[in-house]
Amino acid sequence: MALMIVLWAGTVNAQKPQRAKIVCGPYVQCMTETSFTVIWTTDVDAVAWVEVAPDDGTHFYNKERDKYYDARGNGVFPIGKIHKVVVDGLEPGSTYRYRVMNRGVIAYNGSGNVQYMHGSGTDVYKGEPHKITTFKEDYDTIRFDLYNDIHGKDSLFNRILSGARDNRDFVFLNGDMTSNISNEELIPKMYLGSAAKSLNGGLPLFASRGNHELRGRDAIKWLNYFQTTTGTPYYSFSIGDFFFVVLDACEDKPDSDIEYSGIVASKPYVERQGRWLKEVIASEECRNAKVRIAFCHVPPESKGWYGAAQMCNILVPPLNEAGFDAMFCGHIHRWRVAEPDGSISNAGFPVICNANMERMEVTATEDAIEISTFDTDGKNTHNHTLKLKK
Repeated sequence: MALMIVLWAGTVNAQKPQRAKIVCGPYVQCMTETSFTVIWTTDVDAVAWVEVAPDDGTHFYNKERDKYYDARGNGVFPIGKIHKVVVDGLEPGSTYRYRVMNRGVIAYNGSGNVQYMHGSGTDVYKGEPHKITTFKEDYDTIRFDLYNDIHGKDSLFNRILSGARDNRDFVFLNGDMTSNISNEELIPKMYLGSAAKSLNGGLPLFASRGNHELRGRDAIKWLNYFQTTTGTPYYSFSIGDFFFVVLDACEDKPDSDIEYSGIVASKPYVERQGRWLKEVIASEECRNAKVRIAFCHVPPESKGWYGAAQMCNILVPPLNEAGFDAMFCGHIHRWRVAEPDGSISNAGFPVICNANMERMEVTATEDAIEISTFDTDGKNTHNHTLKLKK
């Protein structure tokens, strides 16, 4: 009997996880000239941190490396499966190495005592730590790739990702990457894990929220997997003299539509976003920019569905006032270039829609924006040039 108990106990212990494993990531967001945010998820609750070293040829274990902790606990380490760590105090245009570290939590009792698993993290014995380069202060050219309307078809998403160019400054996910978020685990499983793997923790990832990402029981948790400068799905960022604003048109039908079960209030949300946008375009960062680009999943259409019309009424006028050069959208599942002639919207700039299941490669300079798209077979489907006003 005693032997059976010992064997049973050994079996139970063998089934328990010994270390926290990384499920998704790490991926980098909120990149600036002097900082970036690292995000990743683990299979069990854990305490996590990031260790950083310069790219100076020394081994990572050459000396004690700087440690950065998840500050969301305001002085207390957060315990959870989603980890966000801000690395700051860096130099512009400089390359660094980093690894993410986890201590899985076995027990956390009411008095605050924590029992940990073995520590784990990026393996610096068999592989190399992640490398990342902060944004420079000046750019003549900005290159980014854009994806949208994948709707959870991860195998096809991987095919599009596989042909991506190397010389990109960032990658943008422009909404409806899932059809709904009935369970938050769909976010890493259906696209974010693949995106993170393709970027290898070194290329910045930015994202907008699509109307389908407002649907499902766990839709409210979408922002848990992303970091923005505002703490909302709408935000702005700059890379040198290139200014970008990310907008959120919210749902595409009126809030009272039967499909929303009475839990959508997009109108006051978009109105609040409009007030924020007026402040953003008045900033020196926007006014002094040489190129201004907007992202939004839903394109503005004066005579279109509710969300698209609401864009025209609330969010487009401030962009016109600021002299934006272009907007990149998705949503309609086909390629379209809406010229600023009033035929589709009141936008005073071209609105370019990327088709679903295609990669859009954008190269922007002060003079022009070059756009090319590619399908799941790597075929070049569209090319277009926007000449910018001086």
